[in-house]
Amino acid sequence: MAGRYVALGSSMASGPGIPPRVPGSPRLAGRSARNYPHQIAERKGYQLVDVTYSGATTAHILTDAQHAAAPQIGVLDGTEELVTITIGGNDVGYVPFLIAARLPRILRALPVIGSGLAGLLDTSKQDAALAVVGDSLRAVGEQVRTRAPRARVIFIDYLTLLPPENEPAPPYTRAEAENGRRVAAELAAVTAHAAHAAGCDMIRASAASAEHHAWSSRPWTNRPGFPWPGRPAPLHPNEEGMTAVADLVVALLDGASNH
Repeated sequence: MAGRYVALGSSMASGPGIPPRVPGSPRLAGRSARNYPHQIAERKGYQLVDVTYSGATTAHILTDAQHAAAPQIGVLDGTEELVTITIGGNDVGYVPFLIAARLPRILRALPVIGSGLAGLLDTSKQDAALAVVGDSLRAVGEQVRTRAPRARVIFIDYLTLLPPENEPAPPYTRAEAENGRRVAAELAAVTAHAAHAAGCDMIRASAASAEHHAWSSRPWTNRPGFPWPGRPAPLHPNEEGMTAVADLVVALLDGASNH
C-alpha cells in the first residue's frame, strides 16, 4: 500500500501557472499537477494529499482558514510517511515586496493603492516580521511532528529569485534588489534554524538554486512581469525549478533508505 504524503505550504510549493492545474482544486490555490509534491509522489509511489495554497502564511497552516480552505494542518491523520513544508515568505512579505517594487512608480502617489504599496515596500515592517517568523516556523514544525509522529518532516526553503550581489536585476534598482536578497537570506537562515529546533529535516533549495536565479541562462524561477492565465506566475518557480526541488527531496529520501 502506498505511503501517505502530505504537502503543506504556499505558492512556492503549489506552482501557480505551471500547467496543468490539479483537477478540481481551487483556482486561487494555484495548485499545479507538476509541482514538486506531485513529482515526488509520482516518483516514489506516495498517496499524495496536496493542500498547498497560493498566498498561505504560517497561520494558514496552523490556525486560519484561507478562502474556503480550512487550516492546512487539519488534513494530517497520523498515518503519514512524509510531510513537506514550504512556508514563511508571505509572513515577511518577500515576494509581495518584489511585486510592489516593479509596479509603475506613479501608482505610489495614488491615495488607496499608494498606501498599500507603501506598506509592502516598508523595510521596517519586513524586519519586524523577520524577527518573529522563526517562532512561527518552529511552531509549524513541532505541531506537524506531533500530529504526524511517523512521518519524515522536511522543510524546503525558497528557490533563489534574484541574481547575486552586483549583478543587475532589471527592473529593480540596486537598493531594491539588495533588500530582496537580504530578506531571502534571512528567511532561509531562520527556516533552517526552526527546522533544526523542531527536529525536522531541511532542504536548502535556496542554496541549490543560486546559479539558477530568474536572470540566469537556466532559470528555475520566473522574472517579474504581469501574470497571464495559463502562464507560470512571475517571481515563482517554473517546472524546471519544481523538478529540481523534487530531485533534492528524492535524493534525501533515497539516501535515508540506503542507511
